[in-house]
Amino acid sequence: MVSNRLPVDRVTAHDGTPSWKPSPGGLVTALEPVMRSNDGVWVGWTGTADDPQGPFEADGMRLHPVPLSADEIELYYEGFSNDTIWPLYHDVIAQPAYSRTTWESYVEVNRRFAEASALAAAEGATVWVQDYQLQLVPRMLRERRPDLVIGFFNHIPFPAYGLFSQLPWRRQIVEGLLGADLIGFQRRADAGNFLRAVRRLFHVQTPHGRVELPAAGDGKWPNSMSDQPRTVIARHFPISIDASAYTALVEQEAVRARAAQIRHDLGNPSTIMLGVDRLDYTKGIGHRFSAYAELLKEGKLDVDDTVLVQVASPSRERVETYRALRDEIELTVGRVNGEFGTIRHSAISYLHHGYPREEMVALFLAADIMLVTALRDGMNLVAKEYVATRADDDGVLVLSEFAGAADELKQALLVNPHDIEGLKRAMLAAVHMSRAERRARMRALRKKVLTHDVERWSRDFLGALAAARPTPSAVAAAEVE
Repeated sequence: MVSNRLPVDRVTAHDGTPSWKPSPGGLVTALEPVMRSNDGVWVGWTGTADDPQGPFEADGMRLHPVPLSADEIELYYEGFSNDTIWPLYHDVIAQPAYSRTTWESYVEVNRRFAEASALAAAEGATVWVQDYQLQLVPRMLRERRPDLVIGFFNHIPFPAYGLFSQLPWRRQIVEGLLGADLIGFQRRADAGNFLRAVRRLFHVQTPHGRVELPAAGDGKWPNSMSDQPRTVIARHFPISIDASAYTALVEQEAVRARAAQIRHDLGNPSTIMLGVDRLDYTKGIGHRFSAYAELLKEGKLDVDDTVLVQVASPSRERVETYRALRDEIELTVGRVNGEFGTIRHSAISYLHHGYPREEMVALFLAADIMLVTALRDGMNLVAKEYVATRADDDGVLVLSEFAGAADELKQALLVNPHDIEGLKRAMLAAVHMSRAERRARMRALRKKVLTHDVERWSRDFLGALAAARPTPSAVAAAEVE
């Protein structure tokens, strides 16, 4: 497994002794048993600049750190990954920066990840590379280790060619990804956008999501990376959550008591609307606030019996765009509360910090309506987390059609967050929806989330990867038969 971050966080005990604990998140939960059963190694950065940590074991997993300097964190991670690729791949909601300096750092760090992976991987091993920070690794790794089976999964959207073509290094990125045997995307449209980029840049056909690469040296494909012809498959594999972990938390009495306490602390309003997001310009938090404020102004919602709770966890606060967004959001919260709040009730309860999973589940249980108004999102797992917790089959999900989750969660109230009037109608429909309709919609949503969980996602991807390019041992066994 190769990802920007290792699946553990360093913690320090009271006596100053350092140790490691597993990072929260569905990806780690899904892949941990796969890693254990296959004697896997996880390659990634520890999260600390200039960390000399060598290979180690934690929580039964073998971990192979890739060190990053403070300059590389600024240039490769905060720079090219999050100030170029992130906004470009999210429909240029914010303007991407195209810097040769950050690109050079991105190339160098990807090379180091590829070298570390080549050293860690056994003969004929399967290597799964994760996400947009490491798009050059598949090709770099194949050049070093042609015996490997390589998969890549892109957790964020892949843009339409009209946007992607802005990138000065578009060919290098596509060639980097084509080093993989299987490239996974969240949505069918994302896979289609990637294949369209392949066709436009290299003038080849991509029937049924397959890219046929000729052997190196035949002149039909620039910079081919293998002595043998290869087939690369691009498909969508929508990621999900560890649904069983959320349903188990719902059964805990302490979590249920906390949900009741949250409602009490908010004044037991008739309706609690909830937004849970990283503080990011892709999440449509401002659009959500605009629609809510207009409903209060028009008298269609009353601050005495409706409250909007917004959890906005800190994100990339060293990047100027994110600092400016925080200022803008906090000014909006102050303005809405100043205009519509009362001594007893705030219109918006704004919380700018992260919470443990137990607290988030309590918030989900307390909320009558979940607002997911992303302007562009690869998936948005918060929508699925909310659904997984609603064992009472109640609650309403208002979901942006521009989030990948909208492809699966069709019984949600789907909205275009840019359409403020449409968003207002959906919010009012959620407030006034009958219990029978709420239950019917939520039952259908829960069936989807509980059966298509993150374990199934990883199993589907790895199964498709094995079929895309059988390991040398599997080929040898077939020849013997």
